[in-house]
Amino acid sequence: MEWTGCSGSERLSYATEVDEPAYREGQALLKSGRWQEALNAFLKVIDRRGEDAAESHLELGLLYLQHINDPLSAIYHFRKYLALRPNSPQAALIKQRIDAATREFARTLPAQPLENKLQRIDLVAALDRLKQENGALKQDLADLKANRSEAAQPSPAEVDRAATPAASANFNFAAENTPIVRTRPGPSAGPRSNGVTPKTNAALGARAPTQVKPAVAAPANQAVGVRQHTVKAGDTLFKLAQQYYGNRAKWRDIYAANRNVMKSETDLKAGMILKIP
Repeated sequence: MEWTGCSGSERLSYATEVDEPAYREGQALLKSGRWQEALNAFLKVIDRRGEDAAESHLELGLLYLQHINDPLSAIYHFRKYLALRPNSPQAALIKQRIDAATREFARTLPAQPLENKLQRIDLVAALDRLKQENGALKQDLADLKANRSEAAQPSPAEVDRAATPAASANFNFAAENTPIVRTRPGPSAGPRSNGVTPKTNAALGARAPTQVKPAVAAPANQAVGVRQHTVKAGDTLFKLAQQYYGNRAKWRDIYAANRNVMKSETDLKAGMILKIP
C-alpha cells in the first residue's frame, strides 16, 4: 500500500481491490445474507477505484442476478467485468451468466418474437450501462435536482400568506370608521317582527365582516391522485412498476402516462420527473 495526497490531505490507497476495507465488508455482508448492505459496500469500492474494480463488478452482477432479481443490472456489471478482465479464466462462465440474465429478463417482456426481445434487451442494457457510469456521482446529482425542484415550489402556507393581503384589502371595513346611527321609535311604532331594535341593528352593522381567505387551487399541471417520481440512476419502468404496484407488468401504465416526456419505454434519464398513475 502507498500514501498519496488528496486535496491537501492524505488518504490510504490499497494496492489490490480485495484489500479494500469496503470490499472485505461486502464479502462479510454477503455471508450474513445482508444483500442491500453488501451492494452498497461494493459500489463504494467502484466509486473509489474507478476502472480498477473488476471484482466488485463481478460480485454485484451475481448479487443482482441471484438475490435482488434485477437481471438488467446484472448484465451491466457482468459486461463491465469482461471489459476490464477480457482474458479472465472466468470469462466463459460470465458469458453464461449474461445469457441466463438475458433469458430471465426476456420472460418479463410482453409476448413478442424472440429476435425483437433480444434487440430490446441490447438497447435497454446499453442505456442502463450509460446511466450507471459514475453511479455515486449521478445519484448525488439526481438528489440535488430533486431538492432544487422542491425548493422552487411555493408551499401552501406561502401561497396562503401571499393571498391574504389581497383579501384583507377587499374586506377591510374598520369598525371605528363606521358611523353608528341611533334612532328613536315614534309613539306609534310597535315592536319589530324579528325582535331586533334599531340600536341592535346599528351595533351589528358596526362589526367588521369576517375576512374570507380565497381557496388555493391545485396547480393545473398536477392531476389529483397522480404521484410523481424523480428518476435515479439504475431506475427502469420494471423497477418502478414493482415499487409502486408490486407488479412488474404494470410498466406499460407508467409509460402510457409519460409519453409526453419519454420517446420510448427505455428513455429514462436521471432527474426526470415521471407521473405515477
